[in-house]
Amino acid sequence: MSESGRAPANDDALTLGVLVFEDAEELDVVGPWEVLGFWAAHIASRPVRVLTVGQGAGVVRCAKGLGLVAGHELATAPPLDLLVHPGGDGTRALAKDGPHLAWLRELHQQGTVLASVCTGSLVLAAAGLLTGRPATTHRGYLDKLAKIDPTIDVHAGQRYVDDGDIITSAGVSAGIDMALHLVHRLDGAEASEQTRDGIQYEVRGTG
Repeated sequence: MSESGRAPANDDALTLGVLVFEDAEELDVVGPWEVLGFWAAHIASRPVRVLTVGQGAGVVRCAKGLGLVAGHELATAPPLDLLVHPGGDGTRALAKDGPHLAWLRELHQQGTVLASVCTGSLVLAAAGLLTGRPATTHRGYLDKLAKIDPTIDVHAGQRYVDDGDIITSAGVSAGIDMALHLVHRLDGAEASEQTRDGIQYEVRGTG
């Protein structure tokens, strides 16, 4: 996976990062990437670049075997306006990884918007970033989210929860809905609808 989007023409460019790591859930990564990348390349009203970041540059192997490339190391990545943190089995280790949790806290303090998909919210909770805030996660992990931090206002049944500088989504495919919402936030309703139409993301019956 390589960098996507228009080359930034000036300092007004938005930089959006998607985290990749061992045993991340594939659709948690590529769903938001497709939405944000399509918007950046074809629709965005300002320069946007979308890039992958990881603990080390190079290939990581996701939960079902798909290899993805981390284009930038966490320590040397460009300043991010937004970070998408996927879920997956790999979050179990990340939720106990002190340097990773400290990095997330630092990003938050610097004003980076944090957006989690699925069990990515468990990592945000472990970092202490969801204390006293509304949030959601995969429906099978709602109890675990509450156990990590009982002060979290857990929202079951919502595809995503937007609490300003932190947005959390439910499981796997919900990351696509969250990413379309992010496009709405960043560029308006029309851009979001054009992106939805461009990737042909439609809610229809099976007939």
